Amino acid sequence: MAQADRAKAVLNKLSWVLSLTRLGLLSERLIRAFWPVWSLIFVVSAALMMGVQDAASVEVVWVTGVFCLAGLLFFIWRGARQISLPSREDALIRLDDTLPGRPVQTLMDQPALGQADPATAAIWKAHQARMAEKAAKARAPRPNWVISHLDPFGLRFTALLLLCIGLMFGSVSRMGSVSAMAPGASSPLIAQASWEGWITPPNYTGLPTLYLNDLPSGVLEIPQNSQVTVRLYGEIGALTLSETVSARTEVPSAADPAQAFLLRQDGELEIAGTGGRRWDVTLIPDDVPELTFVGEVETSGRGEMSLPFSATDDYEVVDGTAKVLLNVEEVNRIHGLAPEPEDLTAIDLQLPLPITGKRHDFDETLIDDFSAHPWAHLPVEVTLQVRDAADQLSVPYQVNFDLPARRFFDPIANALVELRRDLLWSRENGPRVAQLMRAISHRPDEGIFRKDKDYLRLRTILRHLERAIPEGLPEADRDEIAEELWAFAIELEEGDLDDARERMERARERLSEAMKNGATPEEIARLMQELREATQDYMRQLAQQNNQSEEFSRDQQQAQNSIQMTQNDLQRMMDRIQELMEQGRMAEAQQALEEFQRMMENMRVTQGGQGQQSAGEQALGELGETLREQQGLSDQAFRELQEQFNPNAQSGQSSENEGFSGGEGRGQSHDGTGGTGSGEGEGAEGQDGQGLEGTLADRQQALRQELQRQQQNLPGQGTPEGDAAREALGRAGEAMDGAEDALRNDDLAEAIDQQSEAMEALREGMRSLGEALAQNQQNSGQEGQAQNNQGSARDPLGRNPGQQGMPGTEQGLLQGEDVYRRARDLLDEIRRRAGESERPEIERNYLKRLLDRF
Repeated sequence: MAQADRAKAVLNKLSWVLSLTRLGLLSERLIRAFWPVWSLIFVVSAALMMGVQDAASVEVVWVTGVFCLAGLLFFIWRGARQISLPSREDALIRLDDTLPGRPVQTLMDQPALGQADPATAAIWKAHQARMAEKAAKARAPRPNWVISHLDPFGLRFTALLLLCIGLMFGSVSRMGSVSAMAPGASSPLIAQASWEGWITPPNYTGLPTLYLNDLPSGVLEIPQNSQVTVRLYGEIGALTLSETVSARTEVPSAADPAQAFLLRQDGELEIAGTGGRRWDVTLIPDDVPELTFVGEVETSGRGEMSLPFSATDDYEVVDGTAKVLLNVEEVNRIHGLAPEPEDLTAIDLQLPLPITGKRHDFDETLIDDFSAHPWAHLPVEVTLQVRDAADQLSVPYQVNFDLPARRFFDPIANALVELRRDLLWSRENGPRVAQLMRAISHRPDEGIFRKDKDYLRLRTILRHLERAIPEGLPEADRDEIAEELWAFAIELEEGDLDDARERMERARERLSEAMKNGATPEEIARLMQELREATQDYMRQLAQQNNQSEEFSRDQQQAQNSIQMTQNDLQRMMDRIQELMEQGRMAEAQQALEEFQRMMENMRVTQGGQGQQSAGEQALGELGETLREQQGLSDQAFRELQEQFNPNAQSGQSSENEGFSGGEGRGQSHDGTGGTGSGEGEGAEGQDGQGLEGTLADRQQALRQELQRQQQNLPGQGTPEGDAAREALGRAGEAMDGAEDALRNDDLAEAIDQQSEAMEALREGMRSLGEALAQNQQNSGQEGQAQNNQGSARDPLGRNPGQQGMPGTEQGLLQGEDVYRRARDLLDEIRRRAGESERPEIERNYLKRLLDRF
């Protein structure tokens, strides 16, 4: 009895918890049984609030209502059958399941054995006491309302979403309109007749939509092509719409509940009936865009065309086009232009538009490069048009000019570009182009080509063309040949020169050629800038190679007789040349340019001191000699390869290589015998039974062994620069081995490639070794060297070193007739830099102090 009383007392304390648990179980069963009911109610309510019943016919509303009512009754009946009230036992089981150890069940249990045993009874009593404490702390469990297994598609959430949409965008008052569809309830419709209307301007105008219900009757000024939307509610015919602004040919019924049209003309807009209004509509026209200005065409130094233009529109310009057509009547139809052109397809270009900001009034520039087009430098007609957002085109604006393109000042490059144009003009020019190419390459030994490989490249293109001519010069072959000619002309014009002096001389020649041919000021300015940069590179190379080559090992007497130039002298001379060209005094500018050439040819760089060469300087000299010998071997192999392609060429007459062997190009004839006569050399192929290639291979092997010896004695070991020099020489040795193998296998082309790699690696190794020596000299005796050289040594620009070994000059920075202009330019530059906020604060403070002082 005591045990039963204890369980009863604990359960009495849990009566409130059990009641809440039973209520939670009831809510779970109601939701699981009736979730389709409230989902259907939500969907129907949302449809009524959105006014679906007003847009549908009475029959559709009635049929839908019957089906919805039948479904609602079915779901209520099915839910009522499934639901049952939870009992006290159900609540105890749910509560006990949420407690650890199931204490409620323990309090209601009885021991099966050992009730008479005192020890067993004591243990059971203690166990129940602990369970009673746990049961007293019980709390009502949270109901489980998850019904995903009953609604796997989430239809209840869809119904809830529709109800939210109806509450936000619909109206609860609209739900009452469904009652008007009942029999005998038609009269209320007359009282509920209403309308709504909107006028939406085109998007590109940026104007807001107008709500007609807020606008009183009167005059409306609306942009053209605005859209009018009108909705009529209530009994059909109670309200009607009449308008004369759409210019529609097929007008719907005036009582149509939904109407939409565009404003095309001035007129009237009226909604007749109860609460109706009337407006006189005046349209704001959308003007046609206009090109207000097209400037003069300009050409950049690289041949790019620049055509400025201005466009306006009342709202926005969305795009524009430029069509380029060849003006055939204005073409001088001679030589390669005499045949009829094969392709007269217009060039279509897109006009640039502002990236940011408005596009109703702007200035832009059409930039394009037609240097590679067959119509380059020929008369063309360009038609420009712009289009606005209303798809209206401006009046075409036509301009005529010669199509700007790049000009070539190298004679061969200029000829190749013209031949390429003739080939693209008409394939009938194929035989003529081949004949002219053969004439250009007839005597390559007369100094026409700067390099032998240029001659071989032209002959390769010529053979391709001559193979394609008998087949009618297919379009694919013609385009490929044209591409090869263009790439060849670009390389001849710009060059791939590695030597700074040769690059400087090339820039001077191009500038001189441009002045003779009457180039444009932009082209001359570009070429002048190239000459400045090439000269600066050459002066830097002279400074770096001081005491590292035989060219600079002159005695003091010869150095004093040579012309010593400072960078300021060069700068003033080039400024003078540019000033004369800008003034149009081309003859004087040409004379000054020739004087500049003579001064550069006579210029020498004095050596900083006299004495014996160090180990590093000696190693550099030996590597330089090795590089020259490798260059000679490469020239000899290339000459042999050239004779294989053109056996009738006059060997050994090139101005760049007199004779056939390496070095200076003197010493061995073409037959490998060492003689100079042709009779003796025809039968001799070498004393050892090997031909010329065998002799070259032996010399290549000897040169490789010499490089290996030099590599072992190379100074600077352990320094990054010294290690880099050794690594580069190692690559050079591997390339020499490959060249030797190729020579022994009679593969001259592969041998030339390997020799080129060897020479490049040798140059890199010499540069790294020179950096190592310079670093060593700087770390070992910078201060002592400055003291010993002061007063007697000169830097590579011929200047005496200043204090602490820094380069100085014996002349003022500003001299001559431009002293005041140069001073003003310097002050303007200092002011500009002092005003740049991105510069460091310490630099700007220094510049401000300079301004305060001067």
